[in-house]
Amino acid sequence: MWADLATIGRNADSGGYRRYAWTGADADCRTWFQEQAEARGLTCETDRNGNQWAWLGDPSAGDAAVTGSHLDSVPDGGAFDGPLGVVSSFAALDELRRRGATFTKPFAITNFGDEEGARFGLACVGSRLTAGRLTKAQAYELRDGDGVSLPQAMEATGYDPDAIGPDPERLARIGAFVELHVEQGRALDLSGDPVGIASAIWPHGRWRFDFRGEANHAGTTRLADRRDPMLTYAETVLAARREAELAGAVATFGKVSVEPNGVNAIPSLVRGWLDSRAPEQSALDVVTAAIEAAAREHAERNGIDLTVVRESFTPVVEFEHALRDELGKILGGRAPLLGTGAGHDAGILSESIPTAMLFVRNPTGVSHSPAEYAAEDDCLAGVIALADVLEGLACS
Repeated sequence: MWADLATIGRNADSGGYRRYAWTGADADCRTWFQEQAEARGLTCETDRNGNQWAWLGDPSAGDAAVTGSHLDSVPDGGAFDGPLGVVSSFAALDELRRRGATFTKPFAITNFGDEEGARFGLACVGSRLTAGRLTKAQAYELRDGDGVSLPQAMEATGYDPDAIGPDPERLARIGAFVELHVEQGRALDLSGDPVGIASAIWPHGRWRFDFRGEANHAGTTRLADRRDPMLTYAETVLAARREAELAGAVATFGKVSVEPNGVNAIPSLVRGWLDSRAPEQSALDVVTAAIEAAAREHAERNGIDLTVVRESFTPVVEFEHALRDELGKILGGRAPLLGTGAGHDAGILSESIPTAMLFVRNPTGVSHSPAEYAAEDDCLAGVIALADVLEGLACS
């Protein structure tokens, strides 16, 4: 499975993956998912929001055990973030069948659409729509860098954008959702454990900073006469690092667009996107307020107009303690609890259904990069742990 999936959407120059929502690479991943489901006798369907489901048993019976993750990527992302969870789900089903386990509840493997938000700038679109945390009207406003809207992208690949929206009936079928994911840090590497259980997801969000100045000639305009938004943006980037360190948080300007984007032109607009996360809401509030205050101070000094828009926000997610504790019992106490600063579909769904997460050791701690890695032995340990969990939740 891993070898078949590994070539899809991989960029030959960077070695990273470019599997963006509603593109050819995304379609190829969806075809791979359907083929894996059908090879195991599962019934595959795509829901109204573009998420794929592979069912064993009658979905309408309710109290289903569901696992899975996503197959899309960030720009030049690694091989494991998302796909490890989907591949491991199919492998865990294979392991349960090898054991002779009998399912007493419906079971499903899922591939959530557009989890990374690489194309339209909002993470977890598929699960947000399903859970009613993103409205149809809001989804219709999403556009990629070329101005293509989400409904246009869906329609171009054969899906009906008019159907998107909350899907409470589907969520009501699910008794528990368990997502396996490569760890995006080094906690397990430091503790020496191949697998861990998520305790909580840090509160996090994305903010867009629009710095508007005045375009002018780079060679003839005196420094004193410039209204250069790039200067204010750069000062804000440095402020973000400083304020994050002071607040015990993380803050990153990882995406920027410039107009008119000419080598010999002073920009008229610099638009930067801030991603910030913290262990507690209070720390996140402190760091984002301080970054905005610093940006406004520099903007005023440099004659720059500033607009700040919060594009997305997810509060702290405490995974349901009962399900989390059940996973701990099933795994015999051999998996430590750890928090994470990364968002996941399991976090989005946690307000609607019981969710939990398993993490597989990442010795480099690197994620969202081609250097992302998990050793085969640890991946297999993750499969066994997931199979143990599913057997405890859904099998006799």
